Amino acid sequence: MSTKLNIGLFGFGVVGQGLYDIIKTKNLNLEIKKIAIKNPGKIRSLAPEIFTTDKDELLNNPEINTIVELINDTEAAFEIVSTALKSGKNVVSASKKMIALHLQELLDLQHEHGTSLLYEGAVCGSIPIIRNLEEYYDNELLHSISGIFNGSSNYILSKGFLENMDYATALKQAQDLGFAETDPTMDVGGFDAKFKLIIAAAHAYGIIVNPEDVLNIGIQNLSAYDLQYAREKGLKIKLVPVAKELDAQHVTLFVLPKFVNESEFLYNVEYEYNGVTVQAAFADQQFFFGKGAGGHPTGSAVLSDIAALRYGYAYEYKKAHQKYNLNFTNDVELKIYLRYEDEQLVDDLKFLHIYERFYSGDFKFVTGKVNLQNLIAQQQRIAESKAFVAFADQLTGVSLATA
Repeated sequence: MSTKLNIGLFGFGVVGQGLYDIIKTKNLNLEIKKIAIKNPGKIRSLAPEIFTTDKDELLNNPEINTIVELINDTEAAFEIVSTALKSGKNVVSASKKMIALHLQELLDLQHEHGTSLLYEGAVCGSIPIIRNLEEYYDNELLHSISGIFNGSSNYILSKGFLENMDYATALKQAQDLGFAETDPTMDVGGFDAKFKLIIAAAHAYGIIVNPEDVLNIGIQNLSAYDLQYAREKGLKIKLVPVAKELDAQHVTLFVLPKFVNESEFLYNVEYEYNGVTVQAAFADQQFFFGKGAGGHPTGSAVLSDIAALRYGYAYEYKKAHQKYNLNFTNDVELKIYLRYEDEQLVDDLKFLHIYERFYSGDFKFVTGKVNLQNLIAQQQRIAESKAFVAFADQLTGVSLATA
């Protein structure tokens, strides 16, 4: 028999409204008691008495046993979630940055206070990847997890590749449609994808990684030359986070634009859609596909977590507790494509092997193997010099190998 959930909801933006729309069509033995908002003057679709600007009306209300956190302020979100867990309330959150930054603290709080924090909606919207990593793959050796984790950047790349739209125009269109923020850095810079990757890796491998240690290079410097090169090779460019087990002791994580070929599932994931590929030792390759953002898709993932709490569900973090002795490393060789103007950058990246090099006016590129640590060291220069880097394991040559 399910437990009645009395919910305190923080945030009534796109996802909060989407969640409410879905809940009102269901009979799930739950009730939203109060909604905390930031702007009391905004016209809303519900009666004003359900709203408050005082967070303590939710956190200190003994009648409310479940907090749902859907705000976009990272530190405020952590304060809300941690306070709720300490006070014995279970929590559902969709704040991927907050969770990635504070994951170990959140694990410790759950263990100490016997409470549950669920966050399916924080990673790839409607795709149920966290629960699958936690349950279906709990005893499975995972070779890698990769995918398209950010719909905004994928929309821009699809516009460029399929419609020959330049980056600036595609970005503006994504912003007009609400897929990208006014400051799009989180999305196009690969930060959003990185936070989601770190959360997924905790459930896949039992490792907790500091986001500052993980490379993320985005698509801001994409040019028509890069799309032209991809077309000539029969490839597409996608922004892909990768978590890969290198050997029995090491896992690497990074976010880079990536060349994908038509045999890969990600090749046909376009516009605002997300896709996750799991390569497992026994289950082989499996693929999850769905909308990665939006009120109703993300709201459905949040509701799935809320529904699970009615039956006392909690993540067990099995792989973390089993101590597989896996360690995060950036000491790994990658095959990359680099389109550049600064000749010194090529030297400073210290290519271990060069497979291809081309000069033609403003278009100069090189493909070869570099150590991931050298990419990290030159990350700022890559951004400032307008160079474009892509993970190029589908080009003739090598794929990932330990350094």
